[in-house]
Amino acid sequence: MNQGFDGSSLVGHSVILLYSFLENSPNCAFLPELKALGNQLKSSELSLRSEGPFDGDLQTDGNRPGRFHDVEPVVGDEEVFRIIGAQLAEIGDRLALEIEPSWINSLVQHFMAENFSREEIIRHLSEAVQALARRMPVEMDRDQAMLVIAMVLARNVASTAPSLFHRVFVTTVNYINDYLWDYVNNLALEG
Repeated sequence: MNQGFDGSSLVGHSVILLYSFLENSPNCAFLPELKALGNQLKSSELSLRSEGPFDGDLQTDGNRPGRFHDVEPVVGDEEVFRIIGAQLAEIGDRLALEIEPSWINSLVQHFMAENFSREEIIRHLSEAVQALARRMPVEMDRDQAMLVIAMVLARNVASTAPSLFHRVFVTTVNYINDYLWDYVNNLALEG
């Protein structure tokens, strides 16, 4: 069984969606890391344990930060989410042109700082996503824009610093699960 930071299950649509998005992104410097992750996901031996301060403490609302929702995707859903991830990668390629390198460089620095907690890293990612979403075309659904921006930021940070791939992947999945869980799970109904 795949594991999150706090030992909970790393399964669900957000993992498949992000993996497919990254797999369908051109010219990425983290392909060896992505392939290794894919092999681990296929063999169900992935143990995503954090290094440093990501310890699974309780939040003030009683939830564990970074928990991966214990919902196994339905087998048919997996292919749907792979296709959606590929489609979102195409949209992400266009949106990536709107993202200034300073956003990426700032996030790289935050991901590299081992003294930042999981919550602080997700807060920085969330702030970047929200600021960039305000700049996106009005015709794009806000949740879709936030999802694509989060995945583009993950791709660009991991391309800039491939050694951060694992941390970036897990943090982005946590962000998606924390902020866009309903939207992502409804994608299969729309797809």
